[in-house]
Amino acid sequence: MILRRDFLMMTATTGVLVAASAPTFAQNGAGSAKAATAITNVFGDGIRLTAVAVEYTAPLKGSDLSPASFTVEGRTVTGVFTSITPNPAGRAELGRFVIVVLSPEDANAALAEKVQPQGGGNTPPKGPGGPGKAGDIPPYDTVYRTAEATVVQSGPLPAAGGDVIPASAKPLATTGVENLIIDDFRQLEFNDPSTGALLRYNLFVPKTYDATKSYPLVLFMHDAGATSDVTRSTLFQGLGAVVWASPEDQAARPCFVLAPQYAEIIADDGSQTSNMLDTTIDLVKALTDEYNIDKKRLYATGQSGGCMMSIAMNIKYQDLFAASFLVAGQWDPALVKPLAKKKLWILVSQDDDKAYPGQNAITEMLEKQGEKVVRAIWDGTWTADEFHAAFDKIDAEGSPINYVAFRQGTVIPKGQAAAGASGHRNTWRIAYTIEPIREWIFRQYG
Repeated sequence: MILRRDFLMMTATTGVLVAASAPTFAQNGAGSAKAATAITNVFGDGIRLTAVAVEYTAPLKGSDLSPASFTVEGRTVTGVFTSITPNPAGRAELGRFVIVVLSPEDANAALAEKVQPQGGGNTPPKGPGGPGKAGDIPPYDTVYRTAEATVVQSGPLPAAGGDVIPASAKPLATTGVENLIIDDFRQLEFNDPSTGALLRYNLFVPKTYDATKSYPLVLFMHDAGATSDVTRSTLFQGLGAVVWASPEDQAARPCFVLAPQYAEIIADDGSQTSNMLDTTIDLVKALTDEYNIDKKRLYATGQSGGCMMSIAMNIKYQDLFAASFLVAGQWDPALVKPLAKKKLWILVSQDDDKAYPGQNAITEMLEKQGEKVVRAIWDGTWTADEFHAAFDKIDAEGSPINYVAFRQGTVIPKGQAAAGASGHRNTWRIAYTIEPIREWIFRQYG
């Protein structure tokens, strides 16, 4: 199930655009369709095709449009409006673009596909101990199909000048792909002179970047399931990276966002990390030399293996990160004493049979070191306002370490089995939608 807050938050922020030519609809001087654009949004569980923008040669009036005037093959049309750009954020009363909104709940809305494992291959089949050992290159079993749609203007459209654009049975198919928020990230490679390793990464530079001002940086590290040699996989898999770069977040908290794409397992259930730990830190340091990044406002976050890598980084480089958002991970509690002086927001689910007991053990160890840990149980089905109210109660305690667990059964969507890793994966489906946690992270200084 797609959370309503996910859809509302991302509709104006993230998309894949697919351009097409070949005018199709009847032409009578009132304008005609000249191109189509497929729009996708990133949700907590990944990227989905959620709209098609149809471009006309003359402007149309939004208030005169009806969803019944468009059909999209295999999809449910839920609304239409006019825009001055293919981006829904350009919504206006008059515009040459008609945004045909599609239901994100459609069975074929998601673009992720499981395939026969390919590439990699020095890891034994996944077993009960986890996805493999740190440094292993697993077979890649997830691909993202090209966003595409076929749209038909099945009803007449009133043009802004009073003319009518007749209906047509001729389809307009999309071609090509452009990602809105995702394309705001640069895909780069770092050849670490210290370790000799190559690290592919995605970097978001604030659109308002001014070299005379300093900016914070958020480092997001993906889970083992997103391990791939395709650089943008971490951006497609969920909100962990893109949410910090959304127009809303950037307006409130402009920052750099660094999202490495790991081709190997970076951390394992034996509390070991790969050499990518030091390479990633070297990359962070290189970026602080290249850009005016505030070294007192470096933040780490990650889910599952990325969470464990965040923990290991905080242990080895104790003075580097001002705060960390730890989602659905665990670590050997005997190793975590250095975290006692850190600022942490920890989030797990009670349905997670490893991260939940694992974080219980970690926080108990931190309390033995004399640190205050504020605990709370939240409901994964809460609205944004309910999350904010619950956050305010914890925030009022003024603790440097906050530990929240989602109540059992509240993160798993209806109709989805609770067996296996469902409680684990669905933690981050929700975690990165909770805006006040992101705001809390940015309040912390090193």
